[in-house]
Amino acid sequence: MTHPPSQSIGLAELIQQVKKELLSTVPGQSSDAPILFVESVELELQVTVSREGSGGVKIDVLAVGGGELGGTLKRENVHTVKVSLSPLFDKERLMEFYQTLHSDKVPTTVKQSLEALLKGEEGNLSNQF
Repeated sequence: MTHPPSQSIGLAELIQQVKKELLSTVPGQSSDAPILFVESVELELQVTVSREGSGGVKIDVLAVGGGELGGTLKRENVHTVKVSLSPLFDKERLMEFYQTLHSDKVPTTVKQSLEALLKGEEGNLSNQF
């Protein structure tokens, strides 16, 4: 089953859009510092895999609800894929980058809260006593 171009979305395009959404600020508040840190995101997707004429492989994500299985698409052509996304840097390093680039957007109280939260990142506190 071939999807019309307007309905088809490739796996790479979907992952790029998810990353863009996660990295954007709250709508209407573009000047605010991000207050959430995403440890990781796991996507479970149903995809179809087909071979293109040029010998490449095309992976399309099905619509929500499994898409419409009709035409020449058979159930065995649908695969479930889990994709995990996580930051390249830890929280402390990302906060250093952000403070360097946008120190005017991080209020003092947020800086103090973040420093307090990050102090226990080295390990379990009970192991330190």
